[in-house]
Amino acid sequence: MHILLTGANGYIGMRLLPVLVEAGHKVTCVVRDRNRFQPSPDLLDKIDVIVFDFLHPENAVQNFNKIQFDVAYYLIHSLGDTSTTLKEHEIRAAGCFVLVAMLTQVKQIVYLSGISNEKNLSKHLLARKDVKEVFIRSGMAYTIFEAGIIVGSGSISFEIIRDLTEKLPLMIVPSWLNSNCQPIAIRNVINYLYKCLLNEKTFFRTFEIGGPDVLTYKQMILGFATVRGYKRYIISLPAPIPGPSAIWLYLTTSANFTIAQQLVQSMKHDVVCKEHTIYKIIPEVLISYREAIEMAFLKIEQNMVLSSWKDAASSSLSRLDVNQYIEVPVNGCFKDRRWTEIDKNKIEEVATRFFGIGGNQGWYYADNLWRLRGFLDKLVGGVGLKRGRRSDVDIQTGDALDFWRVLLADRKKYRLLLFAEMKMPGEAWLEFSIVQNENRCLLKQTATFRPKGILGRNYWYFMLPFHYFIFRNILKHIAGKK
Repeated sequence: MHILLTGANGYIGMRLLPVLVEAGHKVTCVVRDRNRFQPSPDLLDKIDVIVFDFLHPENAVQNFNKIQFDVAYYLIHSLGDTSTTLKEHEIRAAGCFVLVAMLTQVKQIVYLSGISNEKNLSKHLLARKDVKEVFIRSGMAYTIFEAGIIVGSGSISFEIIRDLTEKLPLMIVPSWLNSNCQPIAIRNVINYLYKCLLNEKTFFRTFEIGGPDVLTYKQMILGFATVRGYKRYIISLPAPIPGPSAIWLYLTTSANFTIAQQLVQSMKHDVVCKEHTIYKIIPEVLISYREAIEMAFLKIEQNMVLSSWKDAASSSLSRLDVNQYIEVPVNGCFKDRRWTEIDKNKIEEVATRFFGIGGNQGWYYADNLWRLRGFLDKLVGGVGLKRGRRSDVDIQTGDALDFWRVLLADRKKYRLLLFAEMKMPGEAWLEFSIVQNENRCLLKQTATFRPKGILGRNYWYFMLPFHYFIFRNILKHIAGKK
């Protein structure tokens, strides 16, 4: 079976891809940025990749002409878009997807959406409902799954609950934490998406999917705490207070402000399955909320998190062509260049240190200052330092790394290039590399800043004293000389 997988580098797409390949299907992945799509080498040898942006339907014919697919998955969602562009982008992308499906003679469209059985929906869920209507009106065979909270290592819901539970022993929360939801384990979601392939009983149908437990968000936080062995106390306020709630969620978790707003709007409503026909068509052993958390942490402890919602570019970067940032600019830039000689026998040891920077490891020097910079970034609407990294030992191009984005992670050539997603009056890169010849081996560290206007230049000069101590000592620690 030939399958078209859109959103292949997203949270769901990266989980579904190996299941499809292992089942023997031919898979063509569609991504907007090839550099951010880094499946394992074994997978890469077995798939085709098309670089295409579904917001530009005028390029559809030249990219998909003379290709045929049996099934097409639509796993694209613009959660990070502002409310003014969310609906427009969702409908345009869905319309382009239908055009591609018709061009390639697709027999079935599969779409993963959110449960939307309430009357007063958030803009986030309304946009997903609009996409559903596009597929229904297309006249093509569709299978639509609507899920609530998806629980799995790296999912946005899991990571936000984890942030709240691990960092706040006492929470004074708005009334929306008493809304009901029906969380579902990521493994169950992937099984439904796979088992519906060309199953005619699922054609022209919409199914609500959820796990065996119906819980309030408050119960989910307390249940998470129980699994992890924490004591947590929650005091609920009588009012929903959506504005302050979004700010609170933004400051205490890894979600950016736009996503926090969308989530708070959605959490005001119950998200519970009202129809259960999928259980008869696709029998599935449903995983409980507690089991789903335990399974997620087993993956985290084994450094086997395949994908994370944080790996989607922040709103500040998503409109840019990331490819142009891989070659660090020279003109009009300030640079902090440092290098030190290292023992050739310790190249792998040194490389492991800089490829392991950030997240739980920290930045090898002045971690409190890095945390302060992350907190200040949050205050002005940036991503902050709470995103961490997907894995303590593995790093790939496209990963989020605290308030940086990994533009290049080349273990063979010993080069790591990061691009800053924090708020600042300019653009910044941080690069680590190892170069060697017959006589010498050097660890190089280069911080590059391209200022925007006078404010950007003043920012660089203000930060110079901090750069002197921080960058000098980071280099020493990575080189093993401290």
